[in-house]
Amino acid sequence: MSESTIDLLQRGQKACSEDSCRQGNLISLGDKGRLIATGDIHGHRRNFERIVSYADLDNNPDTHVVIHEIIHGGNEDEEGGCLSYRLLFDVIKYKLKYPDRVHMLLGNHDTTFINNTKVMKGGREMNKALRDALGREFGDQTEEVKLAIRQFLFSQALAIKCANGIWFSHSLPADRYADDFDITVFKRELKINDVVKPGAAYVLTWGRRMSQKGLDKLAQKLNADVFIVGHQAQSKGYCRAGDNLIILASDHNHGCIIPIDLSRPYTTDELMASIIPIASIA
Repeated sequence: MSESTIDLLQRGQKACSEDSCRQGNLISLGDKGRLIATGDIHGHRRNFERIVSYADLDNNPDTHVVIHEIIHGGNEDEEGGCLSYRLLFDVIKYKLKYPDRVHMLLGNHDTTFINNTKVMKGGREMNKALRDALGREFGDQTEEVKLAIRQFLFSQALAIKCANGIWFSHSLPADRYADDFDITVFKRELKINDVVKPGAAYVLTWGRRMSQKGLDKLAQKLNADVFIVGHQAQSKGYCRAGDNLIILASDHNHGCIIPIDLSRPYTTDELMASIIPIASIA
């Protein structure tokens, strides 16, 4: 079983690296089709299934889906171990089926698994909970599986930039990093130092509570009109956190998505009006 799992992770790594929409560490989408923007998943299998149903990629060949922050949350084994890696494997299968239309982005919880550092969620240290469950499932080959997971997570892109001015990433740099944020990280080869504080990918995925001044600086730097991110918990499934920032969550029963027509520009108000509760999807 571990050999097939490692093979899946390696094929997923290759699919992320060879995504035809990828330029460096940035996914560039043109002015045709649509993008389904989602929030953090955190192991919520039912919401993932509903997102897949809504996107219906078999019958919508011009639709793209972004999935991010998959691990840490959801189902547990009998001893309380985190089984979110199983959903990660299923999302990779989804990516492999639609390699140029399913786009997986690096999140802050991914950086903690890559770096083998601690991260708390719901009062638990999630990497230990995940490692424990992996150990019970894969036994003597757990270390090889963990390495393959790290390598896969590291292969993910960092952001999506749409021709209509919408920028999507797991989060954005906090104000104190906005001036000095290294935007070359989107064009060059990602290095391990980038996912360690204060590396560019770390700063990108961990930022919180950006001011409007900071957002405006980033919009100018990144040539973006509106930002959509996850990362910050939202009990309603969404919030407007600035003139040009929307935060989405897809990891609970009030989770939301935003379908985006790539052929037209949007104001933040128009994107807010397009929000769909995942629970409303059959």
